[in-house]
Amino acid sequence: MTTKNTRERHKSKGVTIFTEEYELLNGSEKRLVQQVGDGSIIKRFDKTPLPQKPIDVVCPHFLELKWAYGCPFDCAWCYLKGTFRFLPTKTQPVIKDREKVRLHVESFLDIVHPKEVLNTGEIADSLMSEKKDDSFSKFIIPLFERQKRHKVLFLTKSNWVENFLEIEKHDSVVMSFTLNADEVAKRWEKGAPSVADRIEAARKVSKAGYQTRIRIDPMVPIEDWEKHYIQLIDDVFDNFTPERITVGSLRGLQSTINGSENKTWVEYLSEWSNWGRKIEFDKRYTMYSMIINYLENKYNYKKVALCKETKEMWEKLDMDYKKIRCNCVW
Repeated sequence: MTTKNTRERHKSKGVTIFTEEYELLNGSEKRLVQQVGDGSIIKRFDKTPLPQKPIDVVCPHFLELKWAYGCPFDCAWCYLKGTFRFLPTKTQPVIKDREKVRLHVESFLDIVHPKEVLNTGEIADSLMSEKKDDSFSKFIIPLFERQKRHKVLFLTKSNWVENFLEIEKHDSVVMSFTLNADEVAKRWEKGAPSVADRIEAARKVSKAGYQTRIRIDPMVPIEDWEKHYIQLIDDVFDNFTPERITVGSLRGLQSTINGSENKTWVEYLSEWSNWGRKIEFDKRYTMYSMIINYLENKYNYKKVALCKETKEMWEKLDMDYKKIRCNCVW
């Protein structure tokens, strides 16, 4: 997706909403919201240009709902370690002003017509306030439930879903859990709930009727990786069937690598893309092929996409990135 430099302004509740004419991955053009107000709450993620070269990563630009930033967990490769390296709070959770969030969200919902998914988990764990009395879920979901066009996406490594189970109307909600092989999580996802606990949380919200997706990301080719990731898939499907699965492999922007204290994961990175360093191409291809084939052969499951992966990889796997249905989009 790329902009066409045709910015327009619209007003809602005293807030200016900026739109742009975008060229999409499939070659079509569409006028979409670029940002609401100053962009501190709602803004389009557009850091990846339309893929041209083989090493360009594919990412359909989505809207961020930046209600907070930071994360209570301590994953070694978290890109927030680089993004927030100059802040005094570093990756500690910071919640933004609720009334500003309300105003910008209501302004967006009132006048924006092309349906969108607003991602609350790009610069924060979406569930990191769920143990508080004023949980984000109980604040934001009722706002979205007043309309039928747009959806709100919760992206998390948490298992704090009790509040979601108490919310009866949730047609506008998408839940997405980031999972990994248990051995990988134990090594590098310190502080996050166990993979088993995350799967159980996903099972609960799926059973409660929530649209529930998973991300298997980042895959790491540790010893016996095939066995570990097959076990992960079996554990998921023993509990529920995801609405969609997005798969990614280990990658690292230089700022992330610089900000990481535990750099043992960096040894797996040997190639470059326009989204940082990656595992070498043939190994990534082998990992993706195994996952995709196992899902199809064992579970007759084909709703799979790639995350932050190169144009060359999509083509090698005979997958059409122009028809992408990955985690952060409708």
